[in-house]
Parts: sequence; structure tokens; C-alpha cells
Amino acid sequence: MKFFIDTANLNEIQEAYDLGVLDGVTTNPSLMAKEGIKGDENVRAHYKAICDIVDNNVSAEVIATEFDKMIKEGEELAKIDDKIVVKIPMIKDGVKAIKYLSEQGIRTNCTLVFSAGQALLAAKAGATYVSPFIGRLDDIAYDGLDLIEQIVQIYDNYGYPTEVLAASIRHTMHLIQCAEIGADVATCPLNVITSLLKHPLTDAGLEKFLADHKKVNS
Repeated sequence: MKFFIDTANLNEIQEAYDLGVLDGVTTNPSLMAKEGIKGDENVRAHYKAICDIVDNNVSAEVIATEFDKMIKEGEELAKIDDKIVVKIPMIKDGVKAIKYLSEQGIRTNCTLVFSAGQALLAAKAGATYVSPFIGRLDDIAYDGLDLIEQIVQIYDNYGYPTEVLAASIRHTMHLIQCAEIGADVATCPLNVITSLLKHPLTDAGLEKFLADHKKVNS
């Protein structure tokens, strides 16, 4: 499973990269706004700064919602760095844009996916990644993990190369369960990844090892 970090914060991205487990970054306009990044030039410079940290897979989202504008914006984003994956919303013109950009050799991430039917359309259009949002489905009393499992099954049935990128992951159990059912990628905040490090028995065991060492070496 690939681990992406869902943020636009350069310090968090660097920390995740230094941990040695980071495979990519996902961003969106809300995350950019959270970091105070505004204006097209500044946003694109920030994407480049992210690309300079990570090895690959930086999802940069278009703002446009019309086909021609999405194509123009997507091509401009792709020129920033070879690591850029153009993030396109799951709407009619978005599917058309994914088809077009994919045929031009530009990687795409179809975002805001909430049903298996949407995921099927994205795969048929040639999306590199499809991003079903688990947490937001949980918020409306629908099991987001069921959707991940369904999409994985459909893609396996027909051999679609599109990777299932589980998004809106809120906690470690989401992440582990996504791994169990075969999601290709999980994108989440840094704290979810670092929480995987923690277990009380690890802490207790280390404390005992160090105490025993101190006894015989003091």
C-alpha cells in the first residue's frame, strides 16, 4: 500500500518524507487556503516546493469545472513538474477531461467519488487514481469501507489499472481496514500515519529494556 499525506504544509510533508514511508501528497483548494497560499502564481510555486521534497505523486487540483478550462488548467499544472498528478472532480466535464488528459500522457486523480458507478466511469475514462471519500460517507451513516471494497472488486473483475486511493481517512483503523480490503493508496493527515507507530506494549517493553540495561551498567 502507498502512503500519501493529505496536506499542503511543507513541514508536515518533510517530516513524513524523513520518516521514510511517504509515497506522495494530495492537496486541494481548502488545504492550500489553510496554509494561507493564494493567487495562481503562489499556488503553483507551492506545488513546486512540494515536488522538490517528495519523490513522486503530487496531486494538484483544478479549480475550473468546465471541460475547456479544466484542460487548460490541467495542462498548466502538469508543466510544473513531472511528479504532478492532475486532480479532477467527478462531474460530467471532469470525466471528459480525465479522458483527454490521460490520452495526452498526463496522470489524473478523480476526486470526490462517493459511489461505485462514479469509480467505474473514472476507470473507463483512464484515471490514474480514483479517490473515494471514506470519512465523508461515514458522516452520513454510510460505511465508506464498503465502497472501497466494492471498487476494488470491480477493478479486479475487469483488470482496470486505475488505483484505488482511499481518501478522507480519519484514523488508524480506517487505514488498516483499507489495507485489509486491498486499497492501493491511503491518503491521510500526518497524525494518522504517526499514530501507527504507537502501542502501549511497545512503550512498556522499551521502558523495561532500558531499565534492565541501566541496572547492569550503572
